[in-house]
Amino acid sequence: MLRTPTGGAGSGTAAAGDRLVSIGTVLNQLRDEFPEVTISKIRFLEAEGLVEPRRTASGYRKFSPQDVERLARILRMQRDHYLPLRVIREHLDALERGEPIKLPAPGRRRDLVEGAWDEDEAEPEAPTVARLGRAELIAAADVTEAELAAWEAYGLISEAEGGGYDAETVTVARLVADLGRFGLEPRHLRSVKAAADREAGLIEQVVAPLRRHRNPQTRAHAEATAKELAAQSVRLHAALVQTALGLRLP
Repeated sequence: MLRTPTGGAGSGTAAAGDRLVSIGTVLNQLRDEFPEVTISKIRFLEAEGLVEPRRTASGYRKFSPQDVERLARILRMQRDHYLPLRVIREHLDALERGEPIKLPAPGRRRDLVEGAWDEDEAEPEAPTVARLGRAELIAAADVTEAELAAWEAYGLISEAEGGGYDAETVTVARLVADLGRFGLEPRHLRSVKAAADREAGLIEQVVAPLRRHRNPQTRAHAEATAKELAAQSVRLHAALVQTALGLRLP
């Protein structure tokens, strides 16, 4: 269990006498209860505005005991109740106002978009992922059979396991088509695909131990962790490309 004081939620400030610690120390304190937590995860929660550690003159993060307890509370809400960050933020704000909050029963799988179902209702079945046929993909992406065949030949698009194409493939096809209007051919985009595969491999290395964990809640948390890492990877890639081009970030 977490070995920190159980004071109120922190927001980057510390009372006199509180000992401020580094992000590495925070990681060590949290890992007793949350073995899957990483420094990247803590930084992500900070970027989302869920915790606000102090900064030294050199820019290093310094966390108060209240910050650490706040992080632990966030991680519990994610692990035990599968709450999305938006809902967690609302609960934290309510607690800071001294208002009571109601959490769903622990261990219940949640719909991260729609929120929790009523506790008296049966758990809904996982939605079936819709698959498109080849003709449907061509129509949805507004491309030709020849274009699709070329993209498949270069490995930019492929059928899902079991046949058909998932909805994300439509997005890929539209983006490849848009880039083609600027003169970028499939052969030019092979390096982009290779980079994406390497990034996916790195993320898989991080979440693989979670998927093998004996705790079913930790295994379920693997997908949410993969999504967070994927989002951060996309942001990093965009920032690196814009920096390399000398463009101002939006």
